[in-house]
Amino acid sequence: MRTLRPLLASLLLLGMALAQRQVTVQQGPLYRTEGSHVTLWCKVSGYQGPAEQNFQWSIYLPSAPEREVQIVSTMDPSFPYAIYTQRVRGRGIFVERLQGDAVLLHITELQERDAGQYECHTPNTDERYFGSYSAKMDLVVIPDSLRVTAIPQTLNKVEHDSLELKCEVSKSTAQHSHVSIAWYRQRGSEAPVEIISLSRDFVLRAGSAYAQRQATGDVRLDKVGETTSKLTIYNLHPSDQGEFYCEAAEWIQDPDDSWYAMTRKRSQGAIVNVQATDKEFSVRLETEKRMYIVGEPVEFRCILEAQNVPDRYFSISWAFNSSLIASLGPNAVPVLNNEFAQREALGQLKVAKESDNVFVLKIYRLRLEDSGKYNCRVTEREKTVTGDFIDKESKRPKNIPITVMPLKAGFAVTAISRTPGVTYNESFDLQCIIKPHYPSWVPVSVTWRFQPAGSTEFHDLVTFTRDGGVQWGDRAAAFRTRTAIEKAESSNNVRLSISRASDTEAGKYQCVAELWRKNYNSSWTRLADRTSNLLEIRVLRPVTKLQVSKSKRSITLVENRPIPLNCSVKSQTSPDSHFAVLWYVHKPSDADGKLILKTTHSSAFEYGTYAEEEGLRGRLQFERSASGGLFSLTVQRAEVRDSGSYYCHVEEWLLSPNHAWYKLAEEVSGRTEVTVKQPDNRLQVNQTHRNITVLENEWVTLECLVKNRTSPSSQLSVEWSVWRPGRAEKEVVAWLSRQSTLHYGEPAALGDLRSRLHLESPAPGLFLLSIQNSTVRDSGAYGCRVEEWLLDPSERWYKRAEDLSGLSTLTVKQPDPTLQVDTATANLTVQEKESFPLDCSILSRSSPESHFAVTWYSLRAKEASDHAEQGEEEEEEREAVLSVGPDAIFSPEAGRWEGRLRFQRLSAVLFRLTVLQAGGADTGNYSCRVEEWLADPNGVWYRLAEEESGMVAVHVQDAGSTLQSVICSNDALFYFVFFYPFPIFGILIITILLVRFKSRNSSKNSEGKNGVPLLWIKEPHLNYSPTCLEPPVLSIHPGTMD
Repeated sequence: MRTLRPLLASLLLLGMALAQRQVTVQQGPLYRTEGSHVTLWCKVSGYQGPAEQNFQWSIYLPSAPEREVQIVSTMDPSFPYAIYTQRVRGRGIFVERLQGDAVLLHITELQERDAGQYECHTPNTDERYFGSYSAKMDLVVIPDSLRVTAIPQTLNKVEHDSLELKCEVSKSTAQHSHVSIAWYRQRGSEAPVEIISLSRDFVLRAGSAYAQRQATGDVRLDKVGETTSKLTIYNLHPSDQGEFYCEAAEWIQDPDDSWYAMTRKRSQGAIVNVQATDKEFSVRLETEKRMYIVGEPVEFRCILEAQNVPDRYFSISWAFNSSLIASLGPNAVPVLNNEFAQREALGQLKVAKESDNVFVLKIYRLRLEDSGKYNCRVTEREKTVTGDFIDKESKRPKNIPITVMPLKAGFAVTAISRTPGVTYNESFDLQCIIKPHYPSWVPVSVTWRFQPAGSTEFHDLVTFTRDGGVQWGDRAAAFRTRTAIEKAESSNNVRLSISRASDTEAGKYQCVAELWRKNYNSSWTRLADRTSNLLEIRVLRPVTKLQVSKSKRSITLVENRPIPLNCSVKSQTSPDSHFAVLWYVHKPSDADGKLILKTTHSSAFEYGTYAEEEGLRGRLQFERSASGGLFSLTVQRAEVRDSGSYYCHVEEWLLSPNHAWYKLAEEVSGRTEVTVKQPDNRLQVNQTHRNITVLENEWVTLECLVKNRTSPSSQLSVEWSVWRPGRAEKEVVAWLSRQSTLHYGEPAALGDLRSRLHLESPAPGLFLLSIQNSTVRDSGAYGCRVEEWLLDPSERWYKRAEDLSGLSTLTVKQPDPTLQVDTATANLTVQEKESFPLDCSILSRSSPESHFAVTWYSLRAKEASDHAEQGEEEEEEREAVLSVGPDAIFSPEAGRWEGRLRFQRLSAVLFRLTVLQAGGADTGNYSCRVEEWLADPNGVWYRLAEEESGMVAVHVQDAGSTLQSVICSNDALFYFVFFYPFPIFGILIITILLVRFKSRNSSKNSEGKNGVPLLWIKEPHLNYSPTCLEPPVLSIHPGTMD
């Protein structure tokens, strides 16, 4: 708190002209000892909203410097984290509000874990965020290493002995710190009495009770070692007995250069008893003077000088002209006689015991009849075992006579000033001198009156009342805060010191003095009054020293850049001067400059007509340097129309002492010529021409590359067009707007191309147009047109430039035919009724996606007509045997081929036609014709190529009608000849074997010669053609595939 007020004042002066929030905390780092009570202050200024701001305290611990730990808040009881909740609820940590915008954070018992970086945060109450809302400082917790030790003991001394006590003070603090030491004496519950101390600045001071004895050398404090100090008291008095202890404090210097007592500790005490040497005593009576004036106070002091007074009993009596005034017994209760008792009841007289050996009689307002002789008597009394007191020795000093004189009422009053002419903000003095000089107790009232310049009436400024009070007049509010009042002790001189003079203090001054007397019944009587001469004070305004820079300059910049404008005050009349700055712009078409912005001397903003008309309010930024002499106006996001001649008009304002601002001078600066232009066109699109040839159904990617642009923040729109062969006009394919919205060209012109387009931008400035499944119709010359758009300061987009790319000539071709069919010739001879294959082999094809249509042809000689000439060549007859389309649909079989054809597709490039049941009519030449078909990207099939195979000559032999052919041609006869005999022969053989087995043992007659059976069984001989074992022909008709 020692540095709070000057720091806050300096912060207010260093604030920017534009009001902004500023949070300030106590400067760190602060070093505090563990277990001590710590306070940290926080202040906010430049805010808007309610006068009472809220504060939130947090800490960043060294173990986690990035993590905020919430401690306490003035607005949210639930704000503390768990580790601080109990301490906040128990008032171990709390926030004390000094005023609406300043608080103190209290930590009553500092812990080691409290070390860290403290942050003071103020929640926002402003219309917008501007300024700082928090501030931080470091608090370092160090161990409490201060140790204060003294030997606890009891010492019995005799009066006039010497006393020596030692105290050891040590510390081990790593930081630079100082130590102060003080010795105290205490009796029971009485307040400790300071004996002597050594401050942190090594200054030795004695307490008030021991100052005289320290001056004579009876009290000393010496350092006898590195950490030990010794207290020495010579010539002990009985009043010195009590408990003696030393107290030490460790001090550290904070960053603001102030000293702070981190720790304060005391040692154990030493009990010292002092025994008096005798019972003698003496009495002395004292007073200030002997001559007094009526109403003046007087004080008589009866001083008892004796040993061990607290342990003895004395009674005191006061006498006036040998008449008893009052008496005080050992219990110090005064007893007054009738007359003086009345005056004591009215507060005009007092009898009291000031200390054990000082007794006082005080008359506050003397009367004429109080002149006479005053004395006191002191009697020592002894207390018996029964509790009664008996008088022993009695002593009294010499009488003191005083004389009370009446008060003279004749006096004169004079008003003077050493500075009748002053300048604004200077000070002047007014003195009201009263002669003759009256003592301070004489009731005199003095009133200063004031007649403002240009007025004919006086009014009271301030009055020194007769009882010593100060009373301000009803119209003296402006004077009250700037006027220092001083009244001399003798009441003869009343001075007004008026600081920071202004024209409101100019005028005529006069003082009026009144002499009063207070009656016995407490009423007042005015004895006399006097009026001084008129005193005129002239207050002049200071001579201006305002100078504004007249330098001229020119600025050329690109739009959307800030326009920096400076207004420099080279000299000013006073360090406390405030400035109002008016910013103007002059256009060639205008006769006078137009007001842009005005900042008043109180930092208020007023926008001019030009700012309102041109919409500049959101683009203006005003700043004032910390030194206060440089003002800056920045026009953000400059537009072309902002070009012109700018200058500032400065008004110097000073604060009068009555807190009224007045304009002292004004001056105009030099001009700044500003030219705002659009950015140079740097748009550049790649102009390279390209030729692209692709096969149908492939993907094509066309590139539009922006090599350079005017601004990185610009937006680009891209339009793709195509010039098709045979068409004069270009066709818009697609365009990408600057908002990245994709649009297509006319549907009639694009056809199915729209569904196959893909536009992307994989990198800034690179735009790719992809055509999926390209067709021949997609051929043409493609190009892009790029438009660059810039955002002007008014948030409007405008086209700054455009450029065309080079053309990409796209040629989409159908694939080259590479169809190749086996053209080798062959001869084939087959028997009648046999089958023969006709293979059609494709050696190469144009595409793996190709489909084939295959047709087999039969070529045979055509019989000549009867009337044909003999030498004429025979004609060949070409007959389609079977056709299989690319869609695997078979053509109908011709009449003679019906039921005898079998089609097989052995692989993707090998087709076989088998002719069953060959007959003589089938003799001839055979070939196949292959057509290759491909599908375009739209799924429409077209014939790409065709080719014919080589000839296969087939000859069918006529075998005639044989047994074999007859049997094989009839199914019933075939089974009768070749199937049924086998089971019959089997049964017969089994029967024969059984008969022979049974007859072998029956008769030898049944055996033949040499054991050979008589009966021979001759197995039949089967002779059949294996060709007849072929299964019946299964005909596969066209329309099916193996």
